[in-house]
Amino acid sequence: MASLPQVDSRASWIIATVALCCLGMTFGAPLVSTVGLKAIAGEMGGARSVPALGGSLAWLGSALGGVLMGRLAHRFGVRWTVMIGAVSVCLGLFISTLGEPWLLYIGHGVFIGFFGMGGLNAPLYVYVSQWFERRRGSALALLSSGSYIAGVVWPLVFEHTIATWGWRATMLGYGLLEAIVVLTLAVRFLQPAGDAPVRAADRTGSEAATVFGLRPNVIFVMLASAAFLCCIPMAMPQGHLVALCSDRGLPAAVGAAMLSILLAAAFISRQAWGLVADRIGGLRTALISSVMQVIAVSGYLYVTEQFGLFTVSIAFGLGFSALIPAYVLAVRETFPAKEAYWRVPSLMLMSGCGMAVGGWLAGYMYDQHASYDPAFLAGVLSNLANLVLLGTLVVLQVRWMRRRLALG
Repeated sequence: MASLPQVDSRASWIIATVALCCLGMTFGAPLVSTVGLKAIAGEMGGARSVPALGGSLAWLGSALGGVLMGRLAHRFGVRWTVMIGAVSVCLGLFISTLGEPWLLYIGHGVFIGFFGMGGLNAPLYVYVSQWFERRRGSALALLSSGSYIAGVVWPLVFEHTIATWGWRATMLGYGLLEAIVVLTLAVRFLQPAGDAPVRAADRTGSEAATVFGLRPNVIFVMLASAAFLCCIPMAMPQGHLVALCSDRGLPAAVGAAMLSILLAAAFISRQAWGLVADRIGGLRTALISSVMQVIAVSGYLYVTEQFGLFTVSIAFGLGFSALIPAYVLAVRETFPAKEAYWRVPSLMLMSGCGMAVGGWLAGYMYDQHASYDPAFLAGVLSNLANLVLLGTLVVLQVRWMRRRLALG
């Protein structure tokens, strides 16, 4: 039998790239509701909170499903959860076209989110991280760019197809395309998870008695809470930028282009953030990125002109792009690898809940105030609380490292 590829090899990068393509297709599914938010709302009573809640439920379902699917991938192999996810996304888009808000919620929350994105996102993070050691931060940065590739490619396509054929036809066509592409890649490239090379230290490492001088789960709760808080403002521009631009007198095509540029900036900068994380670690990278995010989110409260909105959106993309892979890297650096199959999905459960809350909250507060300003102010406050937690974790980490050096 042929020997398995080694960690950090060319084959490892091929696997990471295939996983990236799978996520890029899967994360395109909820973007149909983002781009078509006003059209969908117009057919469902006029409230923007209906399609916004659908997108939020997709994120929430992904977060919840990742915990279950991570355990299934650990036992049966990631190929199966990815294949289940691909079919589920297709079914979810079909159900979402049936015309009732509750069907949109089920299609997005259960099928696109729980079984679909949940079957790919967290399991692939754990799976890909097994193939890397020295360049793990860069590999996770590449993988986590799947949502940004989707955001760069699909909004412009969806804006055209929705204007030409409507949002229902767009959902149906994209669902079939997504299932065909992801199923083909999974069958061809994804080995069973149990065959992925894992370092001997990862297989046999014992559970640490303390982390940074505290109980491991205390540190993990702080890290997961920080992920939740930072994802609330992270979701707002991504889910409502097209509608925000329309409210400020800009054409929908400009809003879709702005969202694509935002996510293009995030994709490009995320690769650079991966190199940074390989050098300074996940926690410090997350802290720097979070500072940049809160500054950029604040800009949406003051900027109204097209050029200024493009500038703020690019700054936002550059700032927030490091956060999710940095959190996953922090988990892998801080806790034993044998716990990754449940700690990584649990962390992503919290980040997904933050994305869900942020997307829904922006729609709800708009319906209440006819403005996105209160929502972005709430996002800024949530981001500041995130900075407090991340700053505390970095201080604890630095003190712990200094004590270790002092002890020799």
